[in-house]
Amino acid sequence: MSGDAPGPRSAVVVGGGIAGTTAALRLADAGLDVTLLEGRPRLGGLAFSFRRGELTVDNGQHVFLRCCTAYRWLLERIGATSLAPLQDRLDVPVVDAAAPGGPRVGRLRRTGLPVPLHLAGGLARYPHLSLAERAAVARAALALRRLDPADPALDGVDFATWLARRGQSPRAVAALWDLVGVATLNARAPEVSTALAAMVFKTGLLSEPGAADIGWARVPLGDLHDTLSRKALDEAGVRTELSTRVRALTRTDGRWRVTAGERRLDADTVVLATAQRETHALLPEGALPEPGRLLDIGTAPILNVHVHYDRRVMRGPFAAALGSPVQWVFDRTGASGATGGQYLALSQSAAQDEIDDPVAVLRERYLPELRRLLPAARGARVRDFFVTRERTATFAPAPGVGRLRPDAHTCAPGLYLAGAWTATGWPATMEGAVRSGFSAAAAALSALGRPHGNPPGEAA
Repeated sequence: MSGDAPGPRSAVVVGGGIAGTTAALRLADAGLDVTLLEGRPRLGGLAFSFRRGELTVDNGQHVFLRCCTAYRWLLERIGATSLAPLQDRLDVPVVDAAAPGGPRVGRLRRTGLPVPLHLAGGLARYPHLSLAERAAVARAALALRRLDPADPALDGVDFATWLARRGQSPRAVAALWDLVGVATLNARAPEVSTALAAMVFKTGLLSEPGAADIGWARVPLGDLHDTLSRKALDEAGVRTELSTRVRALTRTDGRWRVTAGERRLDADTVVLATAQRETHALLPEGALPEPGRLLDIGTAPILNVHVHYDRRVMRGPFAAALGSPVQWVFDRTGASGATGGQYLALSQSAAQDEIDDPVAVLRERYLPELRRLLPAARGARVRDFFVTRERTATFAPAPGVGRLRPDAHTCAPGLYLAGAWTATGWPATMEGAVRSGFSAAAAALSALGRPHGNPPGEAA
């Protein structure tokens, strides 16, 4: 279709998570008449909040990095930049609970020096590795800089094997590579594609000095990805229909019919921004050459443990842990609206072994660990203890997953895919979700002969 042809003007986006919200905003900003359908009674996908007593609780802790330029665009687009600020400089306290003589605190920090010198000082002072291990880490980091994450050969190699070939000890893997990798990839090194690991470490730690500076929401996630996203969609002219589950897509006379309960919507363009299994169920025959590949993309769980103490037990906004079942601990007191004490959220990624454990078992496991990591917790009373579980929180970043992830295009005219599980080059992060929404909208707009842009920070 030529650029001056009239072109279709209507679009339906199925799924109101971060990917679908992004796609809807991009299409509406380009002048399309957009309807967004979401099966849940809220927007935001897995980035949502709920009430529990006096607390407003995030279902899971989400963070982003300065290098997450597309997600930062979304925050700006919905008017939320000030509600999710970034650190001035990367600074992560890491507590080794198993250190001789009691818990020992080290820090992962950066300076303002050029890459890779920006991490040299912090690594030299990192107490959880020996001098030889630090030197080996530095050599492996330099080798990572030379990798191309788009190389298909890397996708077939697990990251643990790659690290072992470069002299990384089990301690170095636990105290550094998995410390970062489990949180960003939701899997440990033996279960991670080296291509995805290379992408994470190259982009986050080895691209620019400030790339790994951490940001997180100082308000409930629902305020951002439900309330403010809904406001931005309304202002863009998007019709948002919640509690509306799509049952079928059919193509007739060159247009799409979207069936949602008793509703029938006709559109020229459809973006499916749903999880891979839901997308597989909705795909019309012939839309993908091998649709079964979507079902081969595995999933990985995340467990979140929530503890409300009667007093402050942790300084600082967050900490990571070694030598303990605890992975990362975040102070969510202010964001939750708690009126007293301190409310901590533990984010436990790659939680296959405990995702179905009863709350009583998790309480017996994690409260003693918090007392071991945080001495001030030993005299504190627990006001509340509860857990949230996402059994299919992310796609599994396993070796070989790259060949399974489709891009935004399908074989069906006017039908596009979005979701963090699509071929963004990123793992299952909020950044990947936004980029997938950009890609789906860009593909749709290109087919319509309309101008479109790349995600911020990505070359044209």
